[in-house]
Amino acid sequence: MKQRHDILAVLFDLDGTLVDSAPELGAAADKMRTDRGMPSLPQALYRPLAGAGARGMLGVAFGITPEAAEFDALREEFYVNYETRMLTGTPVFDGIPELVDALRAQGLGWGVVTNKAARFTDPLTRAMPLFASAGAIVSGDTTPFSKPHPEPLLEAARRLGVAPGRCMYVGDDERDIVAGRAAGMQTVAATYGYMGDQADANLWNAHAAIASPLELLQMLKQA
Repeated sequence: MKQRHDILAVLFDLDGTLVDSAPELGAAADKMRTDRGMPSLPQALYRPLAGAGARGMLGVAFGITPEAAEFDALREEFYVNYETRMLTGTPVFDGIPELVDALRAQGLGWGVVTNKAARFTDPLTRAMPLFASAGAIVSGDTTPFSKPHPEPLLEAARRLGVAPGRCMYVGDDERDIVAGRAAGMQTVAATYGYMGDQADANLWNAHAAIASPLELLQMLKQA
């Protein structure tokens, strides 16, 4: 990990890193089952795949993949269901407000880089006071690429006016670490997120890992 004074900004993934959207995502997919007369599935089945968005939720709900002929229509139905829920109480993870306040108090910039489409990212972040101080919010369709491509992270660094090498990226999926490293940033795996039972952050080649948001502050202090 680079020395603390070399880091000028911290970027975060959104779902599973800053906000806990799994309940709303799972509910959106499960409603599709119950609307079809199928039995509801427990939230515990949806949660580990929340970071995979529609692909993960529809895979749990219907056992289909994006290659299925009906996938696009089901995905749009899922999106509409999710839109009706996401502003009703998507919570941030414990410690996130304190983390952001501390970063700002230390003079560090911060922002969000997510694969979530702006269709969802923009209204969600506008509705939550936490994001008013974010210097950059980059969605999955802000640039021609999405993670694990580094371009969204590089775009966030440009918006913050900070060199990529002086940014840190925190995320709960391997693609976050791949994108961060490709962008030349320090990378931190958020193991409290939606990794699922099959994921092993030790294999992601992140520079560091945290089991709770506030551990990031300790890491920055100790570096």
